[in-house]
Amino acid sequence: MTVREILKMGDPRLLRIAPPITQFDTDQLHLLITDMLDTMAAANGAGLAAPQIGVDRQLVIFGTDSVNPRYPEAPVIPHTVLINPVITALDTDLEDGWEGCLSVPGMRGLVPRHSRIRYTGFDQYGDAIDRTVDGFHARVVQHECDHLIGKLYPMRMTDFTQFGFTEILFPELDTSADD
Repeated sequence: MTVREILKMGDPRLLRIAPPITQFDTDQLHLLITDMLDTMAAANGAGLAAPQIGVDRQLVIFGTDSVNPRYPEAPVIPHTVLINPVITALDTDLEDGWEGCLSVPGMRGLVPRHSRIRYTGFDQYGDAIDRTVDGFHARVVQHECDHLIGKLYPMRMTDFTQFGFTEILFPELDTSADD
């Protein structure tokens, strides 16, 4: 329906904690999800959280159909609408991986994340979701859910020598969507 403006790092709205959604399967919720899907697609994103478009609610979307120009080596992730998520780490191992963010355009950083997680929550109809995932899928879910608690990926980094402009760190990537 509408491609919304994505808030950028420095906007104080990205630092707020989002309250849960209490009503499912409403016209307002479906419209928000459609706008988020359109916004994510227009930006070649792998995920998007409602706070990134200025909506303080516990709602994230994520998924990839095929090769994403921002993450060409990443596996396909099923398109998911996840409301009021809860993440449980299934191991203590943290794995470093490169991340970018639509709210931190043009930058990438090496971020430690749990390599295997279980996430639960609800879809837009109020049906329960319960998945155990690892790798890139786990990283995307953790990244998006961080937006619900006012965290951006640089806040998770432990080594700022591994933070920089995508075009410098990864000149082979299509960075046109990072602008």
